[in-house]
Amino acid sequence: MPKRKYEEWDFVARVKAIKKAGLKESASPNREIEKTDETVPSLETRLDMIFEITERKENNAGNMLFFVMYDIEDNRVRNLVSTYLVKKGCTRIQKSIFLADLSSEKYEQIRNDLTEVQAAYENLDSILVVPISTDYLKSMKIIGKNISVDVITKSKNTLFF
Repeated sequence: MPKRKYEEWDFVARVKAIKKAGLKESASPNREIEKTDETVPSLETRLDMIFEITERKENNAGNMLFFVMYDIEDNRVRNLVSTYLVKKGCTRIQKSIFLADLSSEKYEQIRNDLTEVQAAYENLDSILVVPISTDYLKSMKIIGKNISVDVITKSKNTLFF
């Protein structure tokens, strides 16, 4: 008997299937953090990715630089969103923050798909898609405990606690 071929579902169709399967309103905001297989690259690796974007000599004129940030309570939806963003070419810089330098068409597609996901079920979630200029990204200050000033910004304007 031949193997059954499964239809590949797109991102929005998967979220709608979750809704149809009984996803109602979101869980309590005091949810437990679920450990997933998702690995976030080291801080140094993530910063290298950011600096690679800011130090480019040539930028594609049709590209947009933007952040995608979210607070999604449902684990299944949150995992689908993060997987979707990685597949679209976004760079994860924190667990719920992605940076992308993609074409305007991909920006619009991501924004539209995330809007559909947000509307697919009753929730208290928030998703932000924030365009940013390279100049603003370069002037970003990174605040944290385990960050070396010289390695990251070569600036004395970074605060450490």
